[in-house]
Amino acid sequence: MSNNSFVTAPGGEIGRAQAFQAQACGIEPAIEMNPILLKPSSKMGAQVVVLGKPVRVMTPGEYHEFQPHLIGVIRESLEKLSRQYDILVIEGAGSPAEINLRPFDIANMTVAKMAAAPVVLVGDINLGGVFASLVGTLELLTSEERSFIKGLLINKFRGDISLLNEGLKFLETRTGKKLLGVLPFIDDLHVAEEDSIPEWKLKSSRPAEPEKLEIQVIHYPHISNSTDFDGLEREPDVSVRFLTRVPDSERLPDALILPGSKSTMSDLAYVRSSGFERHIDRCYQARIPIVGICGGYQMLGVELLDPTGVESAASRAEGLGLLQLTTCFEREKKTVQVRALNLESRQEVAGYEIHMGRTNGPSAARPVFQILAEMGNPTERLDGAKSEDGLVWGTYLHGVFDAPVFRREFLNVLRKRRGWPPLDPRKTDSLSEPLDSLRALIRKHVDLVALDRIVNGML
Repeated sequence: MSNNSFVTAPGGEIGRAQAFQAQACGIEPAIEMNPILLKPSSKMGAQVVVLGKPVRVMTPGEYHEFQPHLIGVIRESLEKLSRQYDILVIEGAGSPAEINLRPFDIANMTVAKMAAAPVVLVGDINLGGVFASLVGTLELLTSEERSFIKGLLINKFRGDISLLNEGLKFLETRTGKKLLGVLPFIDDLHVAEEDSIPEWKLKSSRPAEPEKLEIQVIHYPHISNSTDFDGLEREPDVSVRFLTRVPDSERLPDALILPGSKSTMSDLAYVRSSGFERHIDRCYQARIPIVGICGGYQMLGVELLDPTGVESAASRAEGLGLLQLTTCFEREKKTVQVRALNLESRQEVAGYEIHMGRTNGPSAARPVFQILAEMGNPTERLDGAKSEDGLVWGTYLHGVFDAPVFRREFLNVLRKRRGWPPLDPRKTDSLSEPLDSLRALIRKHVDLVALDRIVNGML
């Protein structure tokens, strides 16, 4: 379950976490790696995506009724991947011991039994109560399910590991399961978030950093693809702040971003009711650059139309009016990987589109990107729109700030407004650095000999 998603090369939608794991293995992400994706769109509903394509929005009850149709999808995905690869890593979702949900659990022990896979049970000590969590989980599993558990792992430990020693001995004695290690909490581990923004990024008490550019991102209830801004966060001269409420400070940001949304009409209503519309207008009047990505781009227009109820029970909503655009939602979801050229900087970016709807209007006569290729095939079309002065712009492309040169061009414009000299693009901006950190972390803190024996059925 995640609103942080990714588009595979053939155009299927999967969770961002599964895409990251595939890239970490040096392989191309595929829809079989995440055959069922749930994208929450309201408190009581989620869009169900099966093999990369949306089915419909379902309530929990409707989804439970639909689940029998999904067992075959999971089995076929496992079989296909097993034919392609020597080792499959199956990541569970939540707890395998939610006894009230056991009849409907198709993400944890059901899949482990289907694949006859050994299981490593991981506990998050940062949340507290890790010993009770691990022991309690094992107690609540059936005897058959417990037989699949071959090892335990503790994650996100802070402090002196010697303070855990007695507890670790108790854990192995009490459960009879091998403890594979204790991984430390790493604050600056640059790994994309799976499905939400960590609390420390949302704290309003974070100190201001006047020596850095401040970029604010509005955090509405159904924010999606918040990983679009990971590249900005890695820049040494940038402070990215996710806003859960209108800031008290009189100081305005260097740029304001309206991110993607899984429920644009609902989040637009939230922007108004929470006071963010006034904050947006204040930035606009002060000539602060404002950027909209996907759903945020749609909000920047003058109106949003939903005649068939794709997004909302309301058929129309008034937009923020910063761009002369109208969005009409459609039932067909567009999911494509693209390569594009920024028409102002002439810098190339690679990204992807995930949206339901089309956006047109006078501001679209000032596009932001020229799409050069779609799904690997050459094409010619335009994307996005901007205001006459160029200070407000929007695009349907996710991932534009992952392109180092384009990102630095964007930031250098902000630096110039501050009277600061430009900086060169970062020399490296690949996955290699965070993956190297992860590899070193695991080698140091995990018993890889025992893990190898588990993988090979010897433990």
